[in-house]
Amino acid sequence: MAAGDHRPRSRIAIVGTGYVADLYMPSLRSFPGLEVVGAWDVDPGRLAAFARHWSIDAAIGFDDLIARGPDIVLNLTNPQAHAAVTRAALDAGHHVWSEKPLALDLDEAEALVALAVARGLHLASAPCSLLGRAAQTAWAAIRDGRIGTPRLVYAELDDDFLPAAPHGRWRSASGAPWPAADEFRTGCTLEHAGYYLSWLMAMFGPVRRVVGGSARLLGPDQTGADHDTPDYASATLHFDAMVARLTCSIVARHDHRLRVFGDSGVLEIDEAWANGARVRVRRRHVVRRRLVNSPFAFAVRAAGAWHPMVGRRGAASMNFALGVAEMALAIAAGRGPRLAGDFALHLTEVALAMQAGGDHRPRTSFAPIAPMDWGE
Repeated sequence: MAAGDHRPRSRIAIVGTGYVADLYMPSLRSFPGLEVVGAWDVDPGRLAAFARHWSIDAAIGFDDLIARGPDIVLNLTNPQAHAAVTRAALDAGHHVWSEKPLALDLDEAEALVALAVARGLHLASAPCSLLGRAAQTAWAAIRDGRIGTPRLVYAELDDDFLPAAPHGRWRSASGAPWPAADEFRTGCTLEHAGYYLSWLMAMFGPVRRVVGGSARLLGPDQTGADHDTPDYASATLHFDAMVARLTCSIVARHDHRLRVFGDSGVLEIDEAWANGARVRVRRRHVVRRRLVNSPFAFAVRAAGAWHPMVGRRGAASMNFALGVAEMALAIAAGRGPRLAGDFALHLTEVALAMQAGGDHRPRTSFAPIAPMDWGE
């Protein structure tokens, strides 16, 4: 979105009206040109509650929803249904924005991207926080040489000891329960790695090698769900000119920090999910015969105008519609959306490799993507 241009025009159809759909709705409404033409869910009760809360039309089925002529289908179903719903929407001739992951299997993800290309359509994947103010400000600071040449990144996506959290009482705005079984079955790596992985890909290019380990540390007695999915993963990601260590877990104390270590300083962010998170740079100096990292960090100011901001805390402090809005503008301009196609596919492959553990050399790649106009 260019500075001052927050009016993408697009008709949006929502498939899946669970917990995450309630996070998308305030974000979609922050862009007046994004018109929700209807929603559908396999659970009639859940659909009715969602439609009533947000005053939108409930479709009687997928075909009814598609018949409304959406420009973009939002696939907000549970991860096990992502591939099937995306394929149905592409087969019906519609662009798709999918919640992460694109698919649970790389071959399936590749087939979906190939289908979109064959149909002349765009398929993009969450997360979209890369398009937000914090990520774009950090990216600009790195391009401007604020910390010198980047050498190493430490990125943390630890969500505390989730079994002890009262997640059974968590409800979305329209009353949907937090989907604990789906979250534990899919795994925190596929659910969350993309929040920083997408930033690193945009800043440093494709990942050339993934070396890491993963483990299931919690059993059914802790999670209440029968699954064998890793709930911890840590990987060293090799880029062409630098290395990053990215860690995900639902065991370690809450920590969403990003630190980029350069020749002349460190870039720091405390929270991946907050579009308004402060971006700081901490210089290092030689004092007499000692190397000293400054105890004081200065904030990097965002350039120009920026996107609509929503909420103040947790996931609600992220505008979930940034990717949909950018997709709408890209389609109108006749170009590819930044987070679509090969970018979405590479993100999926690296996240799957992290969750699997071991030594993996990705077979996918992508061309460089441009920063947002206002963040240049």
